[in-house]
Amino acid sequence: MEDRSAAAYPVNGPESHPLLAPAFPGHPGAPGQFASGQVTYPAPVGGAPGPYPPIGMGGPPMVGAATAPTLNLMFDPVPGYEGLAVGAGDGRWLPPPPAPAPPIDVPPPNVEWSISSISEDTAKQAFIQYANSKCCYSSAPANDMLLKDLQPFNTYRYRLETFTEARTTGWKNVPYNGEPVDSMGGPAPLPWDIAVPVPEMFKDGEEHVKVPHTSSVKACEKCLGLGQTICKECQGSGRLQCTVCKGTGKNVDDQCSHCNGIGNQSCSKCKGQGRIDCATCEGKKNLLCYIELKATWKNNIHEFLADQSSGFPAENFKKVTGKKLFTDEQFMVYPVMTFPDASINHASQAAVEKHRSEFASSCRILRQRHTVELIPLTKVNYSWKGNPNSYFVYGVENKVFTENYPATCCCCSVM
Repeated sequence: MEDRSAAAYPVNGPESHPLLAPAFPGHPGAPGQFASGQVTYPAPVGGAPGPYPPIGMGGPPMVGAATAPTLNLMFDPVPGYEGLAVGAGDGRWLPPPPAPAPPIDVPPPNVEWSISSISEDTAKQAFIQYANSKCCYSSAPANDMLLKDLQPFNTYRYRLETFTEARTTGWKNVPYNGEPVDSMGGPAPLPWDIAVPVPEMFKDGEEHVKVPHTSSVKACEKCLGLGQTICKECQGSGRLQCTVCKGTGKNVDDQCSHCNGIGNQSCSKCKGQGRIDCATCEGKKNLLCYIELKATWKNNIHEFLADQSSGFPAENFKKVTGKKLFTDEQFMVYPVMTFPDASINHASQAAVEKHRSEFASSCRILRQRHTVELIPLTKVNYSWKGNPNSYFVYGVENKVFTENYPATCCCCSVM
């Protein structure tokens, strides 16, 4: 196995390092042409200072800092954050501490539910407007129809919203730009002790927070603190085969003018240097390592639509709005118990219990809100020229749906 220890490349400058050894003499970066101004690092015992860090050397840790070793290993434990690793993605999920005693909310008073139906005049006017909005519909059926009866099929939508907060943590590394390092001042606060402002209630959001007193600066392991890595396009040579002559140096019988007959050309990616800025530290040589807390707020919604068994296509309800009959918002809501439609009461009880059991152990419940919405739906039975027919009036907008309008021209399709 090749020896890549510091002793194998003691003090001879960057050309002795395998990542920086040029393959073509004479191009920038070849022996004797290495740029000046490099940081001097201590050399192995018995050697002189060199312009690059020995392999594996990251410098002494900052005293009192939450130090982190190489990026492929586990970070040093921080009390309250043990077991976090680099590259943890979204981090480790953190169960919330026991919730404080909820405020004593009183259940909403019993509501006198008053659910009205549309009048015959409203039903007729809606049908006339519907017919007039269709270019090929005759208004005669709407104007001359004989109303027989109105059948209310009012539909109710129950909606429960549970606004929650979840927290995860993980190590994060960013290029170090010389900013102050928060590594002193006491122990790191525990994840749920960190104050994170809550955004607007019942609106999804996310916030990333640097955990205080967990930062340290480390030499980038990817480039060994050099700020550059070997160019993969040219494998560090700085040169590529000429794309015109394919390395022959000739174009037909003449010398290739593209590469001046040498058969290769400068690598465009690294500009002939053989090296590019390290993608991890972005050429900064060092990384700022710290624990990051991610707070995630989510509005968890459960909806239930009561079955109205009318034959009306349920997807049409998405086109209209309803009328809110009931709204209650508290830290923890009570289930609806006295609604005239028993299915709403059952749906409310099941939804409230489901959300509390589902979220109580995985995140912190901040607020709950539930509503009951009436979506008006009336089936209108009528006759025109002795023939029975029907249509639906739905939503607070009094939209009309019918499958068989009795007076249309042949070019129209029924809407």
